[in-house]
Amino acid sequence: MKRARLTLLLGTEIPILAFLAFAILPWFWMMLSSIRPERDLARSPIALWPETLTLVNYVELLQRTSFAQNLRDSLIVAVGAVSLGLTLALPAAYAFSRFRFRGRQVLRTQFLVINMFPVVMLILPLFVLMRGLGLLDTYFALIGGHATFTLPFAIWLLTGYFEGIPVELDQAAMVDGATRLQALRLVVFPLAMPGVIAVGLYLFITSWNEYLFALMLAGRNVRTVTVALQLFIGEHQIQWGLLMAGGTLVSLPATILFLFAQRRLVGGLTGGAVKG
Repeated sequence: MKRARLTLLLGTEIPILAFLAFAILPWFWMMLSSIRPERDLARSPIALWPETLTLVNYVELLQRTSFAQNLRDSLIVAVGAVSLGLTLALPAAYAFSRFRFRGRQVLRTQFLVINMFPVVMLILPLFVLMRGLGLLDTYFALIGGHATFTLPFAIWLLTGYFEGIPVELDQAAMVDGATRLQALRLVVFPLAMPGVIAVGLYLFITSWNEYLFALMLAGRNVRTVTVALQLFIGEHQIQWGLLMAGGTLVSLPATILFLFAQRRLVGGLTGGAVKG
């Protein structure tokens, strides 16, 4: 009994606690640093617990800088990327899962091959394209740019979810008079909701955290939070208070969305189960 308990402790519990510590402690330290006065952050060595707690960094960040506007820009781009990605990925994945056509497997393989190439290879062609279309420094440039490297993986993921749904359900719906699109919307889509939520979450977090495309395709009119945070790092000085406050605010939407989507995932898996 003691040996089994020791094995469980060393093989499961301690590794899980260590993983949680590595995952949570950096975020906790960033949040704790964001509510320290600037003078405490400049001390060496820095105290583990602040002597005084203050929200002055958040007040200065939101009132004296354009960070609130940057948050809005990031939210518009992320929501736009999710909307465009799901609008294109859902019918494409449904077609790959339900129809057999020449080159189907080759195209599916290409979706994975594309993700093997570094994203930086797409920057120059997209920059030239967006400049030619007059879309540089607009929301459309970033939303379209994000779709170029997130859409193939989104289609590949959704195809796997759709293939797990029996095709007989589509056929039964069409026998009852439903069209192909109605079968997708009324039968397949509700059953694939866990996959749709997972892909939507992937699209949102990828777009929200993306830096390289936001740096190259945007400018003064559209500036996401990832680029805005970099402005707090100067050549001779780092504004640690604003940087930590900004990092904490940036991490909140993705964290809250993940917690919400996690609950919806469980509900979708149980509510959308096919009962025989």
